[in-house]
Amino acid sequence: MISVLDIVEDTTVDGPGFRTAIYAAGCPNGCPGCHNPESWDIRRGRRMTTEEILSKVLADDFADVTFSGGDPMFQVEGFTELAQAIKQSSRKNIWCYTGYTFEQLLNNPRQAELLHYIDVLVDGRFRMDLRDESLRFRGSSNQRIIDVQASLEQGQAVLQPM
Repeated sequence: MISVLDIVEDTTVDGPGFRTAIYAAGCPNGCPGCHNPESWDIRRGRRMTTEEILSKVLADDFADVTFSGGDPMFQVEGFTELAQAIKQSSRKNIWCYTGYTFEQLLNNPRQAELLHYIDVLVDGRFRMDLRDESLRFRGSSNQRIIDVQASLEQGQAVLQPM
């Protein structure tokens, strides 16, 4: 089960192309200036099964997928199960937004498991002092857009060419 605030179909702001964005409830970061502070409380979400979410994701043949929130890493077991099901059922590209850094995720075996199913990770907490509206797909300049599979192979963060 995953506590979900919303599922938005055919969005174009959470990664390239049309995407189905799953907005997780629950975030421990509480970043000042967060554009989605209502997502911090996991109780604000609606509990959904992997199968319910997967059916919405697969209903759109052309949209890729984004995990956002809140922070999907706060509910890592559910999102790992969902990501694995998406990869087994389709060829969809998966982006994931998190307040954790890639390096922090690698040091947590539970969170590192999800990385095996993620194509692109936007990492790092939003920082109001580094806010930059000219950046694509991120809010502050400390956040990185990472090619996860290349990073896992090389053992260090590899930035995604944009």
